[in-house]
Amino acid sequence: MGLPGKSAIWRVLVTGGAGFIGSRLVRRIENEWDNAEVTVVDDFRSGNFKNLEGFKGELITGDLAELKLRSFLASSDVDAIFHLASITDTREQDQRKMCWDNIESFRRILEFSRRRKIPIVFASSAATYGIDAKVNTETDACKPANVYGFSKVQLENLAAAYLSDPDLAGWKIAGVRYFNVYGPGEQHKGAMASMIYQLYLQMKDGKRPRVFEHGEQKRDFVHVDDVVDCTLRAMDSGKAAVFNAGSGEARSFNDVIALLNKALKTKLEAEYISNPFAFFQPFTQADLTRSRRELGYEPQYTLEKGIADYVRWLRGDPAPVSSRTSKVKAAV
Repeated sequence: MGLPGKSAIWRVLVTGGAGFIGSRLVRRIENEWDNAEVTVVDDFRSGNFKNLEGFKGELITGDLAELKLRSFLASSDVDAIFHLASITDTREQDQRKMCWDNIESFRRILEFSRRRKIPIVFASSAATYGIDAKVNTETDACKPANVYGFSKVQLENLAAAYLSDPDLAGWKIAGVRYFNVYGPGEQHKGAMASMIYQLYLQMKDGKRPRVFEHGEQKRDFVHVDDVVDCTLRAMDSGKAAVFNAGSGEARSFNDVIALLNKALKTKLEAEYISNPFAFFQPFTQADLTRSRRELGYEPQYTLEKGIADYVRWLRGDPAPVSSRTSKVKAAV
């Protein structure tokens, strides 16, 4: 289907658009898509109004699991949907709440879109893979270890069920499995912000960074601008599939602490504590073969560059002369 051209007006709906990733996505669309008109739906449970500073479109405020979208929009008023609204607290144990909010919100989006087969890209998660300590490909069996991951599996199953309907042949619905995302715009998330941000807060105050014993657990830490790029490319591709969005590299928490020490010019040693969470993933790493081949996705941030740039941003230091924005514009 392609990104909008110079003369086309694209009417884009972004759910969860005041959140961490959603707001970066909204900014990219408004800054880089010619003649884009963006509508955001968010109930601000995990979003923040500051993330929408400078937003030029319409804001619809409400719980998407109960909101009657057709009271605000006709499906003919929407050309593309990015569905990022979700309960994102992976520690949430209320199964009914998690499943109702995440699954029924998506079902409403699908029902709103089905008549015109509006293309949809939705946020899934690496939590669908569970705690298998291996490099994960999209064809791996889903083994979620918590209800958050379970709810994301159900989103993927729901999309597959709609796509199996012969009357809906040709509908483009893509899921993007986000790995461990960090970067600007997550500060409002508190305890659910990335570990990179949590460790930064401790270390900038001169405290020893606290991580689970012995800091060698590894994560695929991916910069928010990379996952936004993957999300946009999933829409641009017009493909109905699930794609990994990660850095493609697993790095330890000890690596993170070392890079934060370098960026902050500190020499703080880690304090290792016991892990109380049975669903804690010891290792995550995205296999990017499909995302590279079918989307042309290529992460731009190594962990070294990502942490250095993020700390500069957090401290309000000037951005480096060589910015990533122009590269991304050229890429898409």
